[in-house]
Amino acid sequence: MTDSASSKLKQLLGEFVLPQTGRALGGPGSAFEVEQRGGGLHVAIRVGFPMARSSAVLVEALRVHCGPAIEGLAVDFSVTTSIVAHSVQHGLKPLPGVHNLVAVASGKGGVGKSTVAVNFALALSAEGARVGILDADIYGPSQPRMLGLTGQRPETRDGKVLEPLVAHGIEAMSIGFLVDEQQPMAWRGPMVTSALNQLLTQTRWGDLDYLIVDMPPGTGDIQLTLAQRVPVSGAVIVTTPQDIALADARKGLEMFQKVHVPVLGVVENMSLHICSRCGLEEHIFGEHGGQNLSEQYGVPLLGSLPLDRRIREETDAGKPTVAADPLSPISRAFTEAALRAVGELAARGKDYSRLFPNITVEDT
Repeated sequence: MTDSASSKLKQLLGEFVLPQTGRALGGPGSAFEVEQRGGGLHVAIRVGFPMARSSAVLVEALRVHCGPAIEGLAVDFSVTTSIVAHSVQHGLKPLPGVHNLVAVASGKGGVGKSTVAVNFALALSAEGARVGILDADIYGPSQPRMLGLTGQRPETRDGKVLEPLVAHGIEAMSIGFLVDEQQPMAWRGPMVTSALNQLLTQTRWGDLDYLIVDMPPGTGDIQLTLAQRVPVSGAVIVTTPQDIALADARKGLEMFQKVHVPVLGVVENMSLHICSRCGLEEHIFGEHGGQNLSEQYGVPLLGSLPLDRRIREETDAGKPTVAADPLSPISRAFTEAALRAVGELAARGKDYSRLFPNITVEDT
């Protein structure tokens, strides 16, 4: 085994762009080492996001990328994950036991935000991450039904802290677990903010890599207050391609920018409909809206998701698409978009506040 083969392999690996981060392997969010083992080479790859199921796809893509340079050589790959906490808004501290809180938001209702949020959570869990979901839509909680938890109530061990419910391997909390499904939440803004804060801080979350927050739609006082008070590592904006949805999505995106929450990217939902009978492809809500929005604000387009009856049927049945049919093309689209979101997060600044003790100065 020659040093030239190892050097050439390192060069090629450093030129490979990770789909999950949009950056070269070895750049922010990833690292690699090449070492000689016996008569061959071992490539150790470390990434800052989960890849329990997708690592084999990554390794195959790397083999194709390196091509003739490794032909005839004994080269093996290993992929490990190291998910760390990332910085939040200035003046706020990350939640105990929650490494990263990711808000999934939209400027308006009806664009599939909750569906995207729950499938993102399930996709990250399937990839090996420890994940929870908080239904922050106090007026219209939908996660209890989507997760098949309608009618169930959380327990408490001490009368102070709620135990999250668990469905399909993820922890969940929602106001919908505490009130009847038919009961309207006729609350004013301060009451909503207080309720959400209690759900967030008085739930005994496990040691989570990601807590996905299904935000209420809109950009009013409630949403702005939540974005300022909740320690958010990053936000995902969900929109459809139509102009009306895009106009509101811009407002949501700019709201997060004003409160210094990084926007991890844009998800274009209901992008394409394929007729189940004839196979005709139709862009019912328009084309390229999500791409144009992402280019306008310089954020990634995380993915374009289809308009498909099965997505609605599966979420209504309490078993969202990623859980119902994890190997389907639709599930892969959700998974790729979710990994692109947390890959973008992995490439951003880490939280170092946990490394330092609290310092208190008192008069003597």
